[in-house]
Amino acid sequence: MNSQVISLQRPQLTQWRLMWMAALAAVVVLAQSVSAQSRPDSLADLAEEISPAVVNITTSTVVAGRTGPQGIVPEGSPFEDFFREFQDRQGNGDRPRRTSALGSGFVISADGYVVTNNHVIEGADEILIEFFSGDELPATVVGTDRNTDIALLKVESDDPLAFVEFGDSDVARVGDWVVAMGNPLGQGFSVSAGIVSARNRALSGSYDDYIQTDAAINRGNSGGPLFNLDGEVIGVNTAILSPNGGSIGIGFSMASNVVTRVVGQLQEYGETRRGWIGVRIQDVTEDMVDAIDGLETASGAMVTDVPEGPSREAGMEAGDVIMSFDGHEVANVRGLVRRVGNTEVGASVDVVVLRSGREQTLEVTLGRREEAEGAVPASQPVPDMSEPEEMTILGLTVTPLTDDLREELGVSENVTGLVVREVDELSKAFEKGLRAGDVLTEASQQKLLTISDLEDRLEEAEEAGRKSVLLLIRRGGEPRFVALNLED
Repeated sequence: MNSQVISLQRPQLTQWRLMWMAALAAVVVLAQSVSAQSRPDSLADLAEEISPAVVNITTSTVVAGRTGPQGIVPEGSPFEDFFREFQDRQGNGDRPRRTSALGSGFVISADGYVVTNNHVIEGADEILIEFFSGDELPATVVGTDRNTDIALLKVESDDPLAFVEFGDSDVARVGDWVVAMGNPLGQGFSVSAGIVSARNRALSGSYDDYIQTDAAINRGNSGGPLFNLDGEVIGVNTAILSPNGGSIGIGFSMASNVVTRVVGQLQEYGETRRGWIGVRIQDVTEDMVDAIDGLETASGAMVTDVPEGPSREAGMEAGDVIMSFDGHEVANVRGLVRRVGNTEVGASVDVVVLRSGREQTLEVTLGRREEAEGAVPASQPVPDMSEPEEMTILGLTVTPLTDDLREELGVSENVTGLVVREVDELSKAFEKGLRAGDVLTEASQQKLLTISDLEDRLEEAEEAGRKSVLLLIRRGGEPRFVALNLED
């Protein structure tokens, strides 16, 4: 009897299983359908919603007039008088002229704060904001930041203005849809769409964090917003890569998480206030790893110089490798510079450095970068060198730095070391970029005063089984580290 019951239930179980799988498949299809429907078939609603907050910017500047037909005919040409008379008839003589330029921007508050690019308004005598409605208002400059090419403007309006909000650029992913708005080529309000093509692009600045997009961006789009599909600004359109001046699908927008910090400081202070620890640094390269005790990977930031400032007061030294800053690992120079710049001036943070194979933690109180741009290294005692000697080592012909050589090379009085007289073009030193006129100031993170100092450092490195020695060189006053192979 039991066997009969079982035999009767098996088909029923199979049937229920098939029904359950069919229902699950239906749910999956429905979910996919809902997901597909959640994407807009058109961007018209989004464009209509955010357009009132996007503005066109017209700037005008008075420039000095020409004193003659420069650039048209050579000076002294028999046609010079003719062209001067032509310019005078056209009103282009030596009188001042007013020139205009166009750009874009967007309103970020009901009381009239407007964000754009610094290069859009730089040097302008007058700034006029045109709104989507056609209304126009004059604007004043609240503050600018050349490092990120951001400017903050202010207009006065009797009525609250439509505005947009910033989104979190860090959550934008490659492949996400984006919308660019602005005034391309002076044609008026325009919308273009594309995707995020790449993240964390660097162009030329220490604080660069650009979103690359294929949304059409042209001249006149500068300063305009890059929106996500939620209508949030995740970037400020700043630059394009193009051989002909027009869009070829490679545009760059400064990430909103950089812009919001800059705008916040401009609103509060009228200027930026970035953190500063007072060191010169360079990236750690693969060939330096073997030359530095305790370093396992090519990461961190190598300290090349420590002028008077926060880091010197905290005990940091040239040759230290900064491994972490305020609890965050340091991957490279760019990452460290951005993190320091985003840290509050006056804050005390822990900085972990690698020195002589051991990690040390230093407490550094940050200064303000803008106040320290002209900082120079404090002077150091200069050794009194008697008759210079000369020697060739690893393809380098070196001699101690004397007062005469110091004057000849324009080397600061606080620099000591060995001068490179010649470099064998077949040597590893030449391959590494060393050239005559370079000054070797350290070897294995120890100062060099004499040739025997260099010989001692090389011998120590060989005895320790190292394949290379770390040299600190100065060229034109700028320090950098080079790992030089001991087997030339």
